[in-house]
Amino acid sequence: MHELSRRHFMKGAAAATFAAPFISTAATREKAGPNKKLGVALCGLGKLSTDQIAPALQKTQHCRLAGIVTGSSGKVDTWRKKYNLPARSVYTYDTMHRMADNDDIDIVYVVTPNALHLEHTVAAAKAGKHVFCEKPLEISVERCQQMIDACKAADRMLGTAYRCRFEPHHLEGIRIAREQELGPVRIIEAGFGIDVGAADQWRVKRALSGGGALMDVGIYALQATRYLTGEEPVLVSATETKTDPVKFAEVDETVTWTAQFPSGANAYCTASFKVGGIKNFRATADRGWFELDPAYYYGGIKGMRSDGKPLSFPQVDMFAAELDDFARCVLEKRPTVVSGEEGMQDVKIMSAIYESIRTGRAVKI
Repeated sequence: MHELSRRHFMKGAAAATFAAPFISTAATREKAGPNKKLGVALCGLGKLSTDQIAPALQKTQHCRLAGIVTGSSGKVDTWRKKYNLPARSVYTYDTMHRMADNDDIDIVYVVTPNALHLEHTVAAAKAGKHVFCEKPLEISVERCQQMIDACKAADRMLGTAYRCRFEPHHLEGIRIAREQELGPVRIIEAGFGIDVGAADQWRVKRALSGGGALMDVGIYALQATRYLTGEEPVLVSATETKTDPVKFAEVDETVTWTAQFPSGANAYCTASFKVGGIKNFRATADRGWFELDPAYYYGGIKGMRSDGKPLSFPQVDMFAAELDDFARCVLEKRPTVVSGEEGMQDVKIMSAIYESIRTGRAVKI
């Protein structure tokens, strides 16, 4: 069922998705046998890597955890023992260039703060590794482009970690919208809000995050409006609300925005670091609606349709699904639907949203 939905999505999204071609090396081609797995090094060993990505790698069909990159020496022994990693596959951020001599590592998954993605992507690409990078791709369009250019120069693939693009409920939503099963989609309401927690974390420091709620969780809602419509917004208008100006002195706390699409569809979106419990999207068409609530959690995704037809699929590990798809793209020498260009497009739109907040005017894209 998941594979069927994935094929629907791949067919429908092809025209709207940008992807950078790459040349596969002989070493990678040798690993293309049915029982081969590509080695993945995790760059950054924070909570996401520890609790989600590393466990997901144990479930993948085409990947395996083959290395780590960390600035915390105290974590090394724990990770080496837990995942049976050799000493030669442990790196610091300053020694990533040595990966060039390690054929066990094919892909570097960058899981560091947003503003460090460029540095670590360039280092991985220069070492001859493909790069899979957490969202947002970076904190500006210019820095995203530098990442894309570095991977192209190294003939390596760059992917953006949009896990929802490989989740069955989201894929079915894309199918319903693109095939106009309920008629053309006219309105999309989407939002994601969390209580971000401590005031001393990198997410509320502009130098590392590049922005607040919009960059961190709002990007899920933004992505949903784009992959449901299959279009790019042409006009955005946004406002910001800040109830805690001390904690959120450097970044946005709550952002609401509207977006207009070429087909005439309109989106109404919210992102918040203060108001939790916002976690859904609803697409309203001429003959009904469908929704996911929750839509963006790591698990427990649920769907509903106004016509009573089921919108229910088995739960999957989205991190395993996205990694397997990226590995297949590398092995099969085909572009990924979550390319660096795809990641850069969201950063471009978020930049326009921030411009609208600053100027108080609608911004054309």
